[in-house]
Amino acid sequence: MKQKQVQLADGRSGKGLAACRLGRFTALLTAILGAVTFGLAMTAVPNSGAFCPGECFTWPYLDTLSQYPGDYLWMPVAILFLLAAFTFFNVLHDRAEPERKGFSRVGLGFALMAVLILAVDYFVQFTVVPASLMNGQTEGISLFTQYNPHGVFIALEELGYLLLAVSFVFLAPAVPGKSRIAKTMRWIFGFAAGLSFASLAFTLAVYGADRLDRFEVAVITITWPALITNAILATRLWRNGRAGKIDADSE
Repeated sequence: MKQKQVQLADGRSGKGLAACRLGRFTALLTAILGAVTFGLAMTAVPNSGAFCPGECFTWPYLDTLSQYPGDYLWMPVAILFLLAAFTFFNVLHDRAEPERKGFSRVGLGFALMAVLILAVDYFVQFTVVPASLMNGQTEGISLFTQYNPHGVFIALEELGYLLLAVSFVFLAPAVPGKSRIAKTMRWIFGFAAGLSFASLAFTLAVYGADRLDRFEVAVITITWPALITNAILATRLWRNGRAGKIDADSE
């Protein structure tokens, strides 16, 4: 008895069609949310830190309430972007070849740590800091505001996106297939990770502990476009969930 079996874009059988459709949906959602987040963030660059063009906020950063809510709007969207990306990574893990699942599992671990750190960082920032300033509860708030380039917010962003870059190292080998798209995705993950590590080494070597928000800006500028681009490519990798190849298997 012969049974026709649909082969998927990553070389799996027809039973994985639903998973490929899920992957395409989560990848598309990641790309859209990433683009929206990037656009909002570009219109809300804080007037402080190493890249402030002028009229900068200075310590203790208690006069920043005039920037609310504009400078905070990108953060809730960024949380959704990161959650969508983590879902996308889970589909990558599911679609990985069995011998590569060890890499993707480690990558998921680092990605989970990154998403948790960044989600908490952003949620605290747009809920706690403005409300505290509105109610005059300013003791200690200077350490947590996004306008402080030496503060907790910037430090957690650095840690979160550095962990995300580490996850790229392990997710790269997990991208399924030998197509040009799959190879490009692997290259982008690897290049973004290497460039993130290089930017950290450079800022530490040149500026040391007083690097302000230079590395934070650099690592976001590297990881966000890389993630958005790979999400777009993944929608093509899993397009319709099919490679159009029919095999005849005998029982």
